[in-house]
Amino acid sequence: MNKFLNEILEQTTSLENTLGFYENDAGKNLLNKTLELYKNKKFREIIFTGMGSSYFTSYLTSCLLNEYGIRSYTINASELLYYHFSLLAADTLLICVSQSGESYEIVKILEKLKPDITCLAITNEATSSLAQNSSVALLSKAGHEEMTSSKTYTSIALVMLISGWVLAGKWTDEMKVKVRQMIDIFNELLNSNKKWVPDITGFLGDYDFIEIIGRGPSYSSVLQGALMFKEAVRTPAEGILGGDFRHGPMEMVKEGFRAIVFAPKGKTFDQSVKMAMDIAKFKGKVVLITNANLNFSEPNIHVFKIAVDDEYLFAISGIIPLQFIVNSRALDIGLKPGYFTRGAKVTKVE
Repeated sequence: MNKFLNEILEQTTSLENTLGFYENDAGKNLLNKTLELYKNKKFREIIFTGMGSSYFTSYLTSCLLNEYGIRSYTINASELLYYHFSLLAADTLLICVSQSGESYEIVKILEKLKPDITCLAITNEATSSLAQNSSVALLSKAGHEEMTSSKTYTSIALVMLISGWVLAGKWTDEMKVKVRQMIDIFNELLNSNKKWVPDITGFLGDYDFIEIIGRGPSYSSVLQGALMFKEAVRTPAEGILGGDFRHGPMEMVKEGFRAIVFAPKGKTFDQSVKMAMDIAKFKGKVVLITNANLNFSEPNIHVFKIAVDDEYLFAISGIIPLQFIVNSRALDIGLKPGYFTRGAKVTKVE
């Protein structure tokens, strides 16, 4: 078994460990400190920042908080460092997200922060520069990871959602049950991958570019999926918002075009399903990832159902088929999936 696939299959354990941590005293204490900090300082807004996978999970949580009326924004760390730093003020809570806690841009932001700026960390490494230089460090429990992000992405995303629910007063027993149910479904999908992966890869066939499309919370996994194709398969890929794809890029669709579309039940379900249908109409092939019961007679649409009803938790579980597609595609074209040849797992240079 290759290392990338092995880390994919370790995700149930990493998610269980992460949830378990926040159900026990040490994790509860960190969440209580986070909520106390947020309430006491009466922040006007929250700015999330990160790079790569960490930046993508920030979008997921920003959607959640804004839905509950808590003003939040997501700014890429390299852009925040040079072009948007003046937005950071005493009434802004800066949440820095970094799996390693050592990404170049994050470290430079920490060095540049004025004493009156409050920084909260979300990271996989308790001894990292980020964790050690933040007011509170919320930890994921993904364990060591060497390849293209898989288990660190999903575990960090879970920590991000938990923190968002805590700030919004929604981290209830009912929500914890939903998270456990999501992890159970996640595990079932991992264990049954040999049954469903060949159907998807066979449907997609050969391609030299893939478009990944989604809206709202799913956009985080859309971006992560595109990154995995570029890192692990060296294949050009684009992650794009469904609305943006309507405004011009639809012109690319023709026979041979390949797309993956996220369509969870929610505010933009109808638009996302219609997107898939229109791509198929123009002879492109679409893998439609959804939690709805859909039946198509259209041969250019392959429906993959993930029975996670919560739109935010669906965004985490929705990455599973993309991880396995990436792994299979890399093997098919003779690559070792997930290895870095022109960079490193932790980027410490600009």
